Amino acid sequence: MRIMVLGGGGREHAIVHAFSKSRIVTKLHCCPGNPGISKLAACHAGNPSDPFQMTALCKRLDIDLVFIGPEAPLVAGTADALRDAGILVMGPGKLGAQLEGSKVFSKNFMLKHGIPTSSFDCCHDLEECKKALDKRSAPYVVKADGLAAGKGAFLPNTREEAMTICSMMLEDMILGSAGRNIIIEDYVEGQEMTILAITDGETVRILPSSQDHKRALDGDKGNNTGGMGAYSPVPWVDEPFMKKVEDVVLLPTLEGLKKDNIPFCGVIYAGIMIKPDGSLYVLEYNVRLGDPEAQVVLPVFAGDFGEAIFSCCKGDLAKVDWPVPEHFALGVVMASGGYPDKYQTGYEIVLREEEVHDTYIYHAGTSHDYTGTLVTSGGRVFTVVGIAPTLKEAKDLAYRRVNTVYFRDAHYRKDIGDKSLKGEEK
Repeated sequence: MRIMVLGGGGREHAIVHAFSKSRIVTKLHCCPGNPGISKLAACHAGNPSDPFQMTALCKRLDIDLVFIGPEAPLVAGTADALRDAGILVMGPGKLGAQLEGSKVFSKNFMLKHGIPTSSFDCCHDLEECKKALDKRSAPYVVKADGLAAGKGAFLPNTREEAMTICSMMLEDMILGSAGRNIIIEDYVEGQEMTILAITDGETVRILPSSQDHKRALDGDKGNNTGGMGAYSPVPWVDEPFMKKVEDVVLLPTLEGLKKDNIPFCGVIYAGIMIKPDGSLYVLEYNVRLGDPEAQVVLPVFAGDFGEAIFSCCKGDLAKVDWPVPEHFALGVVMASGGYPDKYQTGYEIVLREEEVHDTYIYHAGTSHDYTGTLVTSGGRVFTVVGIAPTLKEAKDLAYRRVNTVYFRDAHYRKDIGDKSLKGEEK
């Protein structure tokens, strides 16, 4: 099969890498890709959020199946245009993408279909925000309705700070149209976890469990980021727990989509909170693989990724073999100094030639300058992944490989996976 992956980050590099190991894939393409992806796939310039441009590109290349990596093209309707052109697509259409593209839509969807989530109010002006905040106490949870590149969720500790954030979104438009409507919801305490699953609209299959590290600094300190590292599978997640997630979250989500006549073929990403009493609350949906979760989940997926995705797009997901992971993966994000705040790019990258076995380097924020030199071009530059029979060995391998990568002001956490290794994550 001829496969096209849309996107150009670390997640897409991991997706391309997973496809490259499939026995049914004959040719890989990516738009726009990155220098790491270019070693596995033919990369093409273009805008994945332009449905007509992507349809023309895929028709010209005679693509059989498209996997859409980021959320923006899904919300823009790229999947709809490709399906209308007769191309198989992994990713929901515009209707299904609302689960991620609109917090208002997703919270109302959960309420309507009995999916556990925190109590909330949808606010369209400052007076409504005041009333919503008056019902609650600190810490407050304030979220922009639309896509905000990971910058739309706030946890202010005072009512005054919460009102300032609401004012900045509604009046100053700091997030543009994404902040035109606001969700204010109850704070839920517990342990946060990511569940990734794929569905053809009838069957849902859960990918290996994973846990992300959002804070910029060791010890879960510093600002929230897009993710500074992850590992998979999570040692304390057992079969009964995953069955509970399936019964309480995933199957009701699938049934809700069917009842609302929303076709959905793609990824369901459920950000869940596990309360101290063991109950589950859905914090949010995404409709694509997480980043950096994909970089650790896909390397330990024990099946044929190409066959799984092809079967999903054909509506035959129930027939796919779904073996249990035999290894652990741990990924360390190497970021530009200053990320997630101000940082400099354009620094030369040196990848030492000696390789560490059973490790991968997934490119995220890299490019070539006018001389052809590999340089930094984003906040998160690489995800460096180790694969081993134990989590401890996977961590050791990942950090050994990190030490072979050099660029100015490189920043990374040194404690990825430590809580689980110490038995503190439960």
